[in-house]
Amino acid sequence: MKYLEEFLALNLSSEDFAIFGSGPMVIRGMRENDDIDAIAREGAWKKLADKYPENVKSDKEIVIGKLSIFRNWLPWFSDVEELIDSADIIDGVRYVKLENVKKWKEAYGRTKDLEDVKQINKYLDENKS
Repeated sequence: MKYLEEFLALNLSSEDFAIFGSGPMVIRGMRENDDIDAIAREGAWKKLADKYPENVKSDKEIVIGKLSIFRNWLPWFSDVEELIDSADIIDGVRYVKLENVKKWKEAYGRTKDLEDVKQINKYLDENKS
């Protein structure tokens, strides 16, 4: 996964952050990435904003290079805490569950998102436990 080393170099607590966007697909080999989107618990986001004030792009997003860290994922999900708590842990890093990525991509509805939904459905069908 491109930019994972940069993400890990921020030394963020795995308890407070989870990779979202296409990241959960990328780590499973379903596609490539051009950046990393992550979500953060409120307190952790504020600490990161204090550490990198020049990188705060809005009241919900911090951008550091190719990394975007969000304090929420509105309007699609209102509970970042639940997304982080329920995330899959792969090699010590939290990734939002594919089912939640699928819900977001279905709701967002861009052409690339609908293609990703097909990939996710195929992956989930092939990897039922």
